[in-house]
Amino acid sequence: MKEITVKELKKLKDEGADFQLIDVREPNEAEIAAIDGELIPMNSVPQNVEKFSKDKQVVVHCRSGKRSGDVISWLEANHGYKNLYNLKGGILAWADEIDPNMMKY
Repeated sequence: MKEITVKELKKLKDEGADFQLIDVREPNEAEIAAIDGELIPMNSVPQNVEKFSKDKQVVVHCRSGKRSGDVISWLEANHGYKNLYNLKGGILAWADEIDPNMMKY
């Protein structure tokens, strides 16, 4: 599985790169801390596969990287995706390395 670090993601955001950011956490988690991803909770991914782009880089994240990794593995195995990147360390790594003011939970 391909991964991207929070520093690499910040660079993509800062440069205005054309990529998709998807958050597979639950809505209550996104209310605590968010990095502007499109919210598609893990349990709703099968009904929302079409929302994941196949034409550009897609960064998938969760709290720590576990759920997003599971989602990526499922999409790659069942829907042939090859452009998905797991955010290494998830939003916790973002809080540690990019935004120390972000609430951690």
